[in-house]
Amino acid sequence: MLSRRIPTILPNLTFNEALEITKIHSIAGILPNNEALVTKRPFRAPHHLASAVSIAGGGRIPKPGEMSLAHFGVLFFDELPEFDRRTLEVMRGPLEDKKITIARMNSTLTYPCNFMFVASMNPCPCGYYGDTRGKCTCSPVQISNYMKKVSGPMLDRIDIHIEVPSVEYEKLQDTRKSETSEEIRKRVNNAKKIQSERYKNLGIISNSELNGGMLDEFCKLEKDSREMLKKAFENLGLSARAHARILKVARTIADLDGAENIELKHIAEAIMYRSLDRKFWR
Repeated sequence: MLSRRIPTILPNLTFNEALEITKIHSIAGILPNNEALVTKRPFRAPHHLASAVSIAGGGRIPKPGEMSLAHFGVLFFDELPEFDRRTLEVMRGPLEDKKITIARMNSTLTYPCNFMFVASMNPCPCGYYGDTRGKCTCSPVQISNYMKKVSGPMLDRIDIHIEVPSVEYEKLQDTRKSETSEEIRKRVNNAKKIQSERYKNLGIISNSELNGGMLDEFCKLEKDSREMLKKAFENLGLSARAHARILKVARTIADLDGAENIELKHIAEAIMYRSLDRKFWR
């Protein structure tokens, strides 16, 4: 449910983005007859039995796969470890490059695939590992083997990891109104404007596109923030890629907070969003 709501809080779709999405869906033959232009960000949720070809694209007559059909939208994998390892590994390059190249004997095609990848998974085969009521029946070996179905390099490419504990009954009965998607989207659009203005002369539009040199310029940290990140890097055994992603997430948190510089609280929050590095893979 949470994953399906993500497109409702993403920045408003621009005309050029809508054109790109429409072209891809038209090539794939999934554009509704009564729809001349796609006006909403796509949400794709393939089944875990989907093949690598259906995710990446291809076939006898090469067509865009799920990664390209999710262009400028969300690609959601439910129960991530149940997907074939080869299917997951084929996504590693496109998650970085934002494009997928399909090579055939007589032709080579490149499709764009700039999407937000979202995945969910249980903490163990039975689903109760970490439950305070002690209901887990899995052995340590079973839990380890289950989690290792998702490789470290694949995990590194996911910016945010969040553990979601079981919901208590009292929270289910809470009648207080929460923020609407429209209210959240306003904050997201404001942060997007900040980023577009910041990078207007660099040919990029968001923090996710920052490269190594740009990180040094736009993600500068004060001494206390650097010390905290250093301790996290050493204690969690983070990779260089994870280090860069923490900086990008911290920069985005600061933008949502309306802060000009990354503060200690922003870097601390970004580190907390690497929960799987802390718990399972290190």
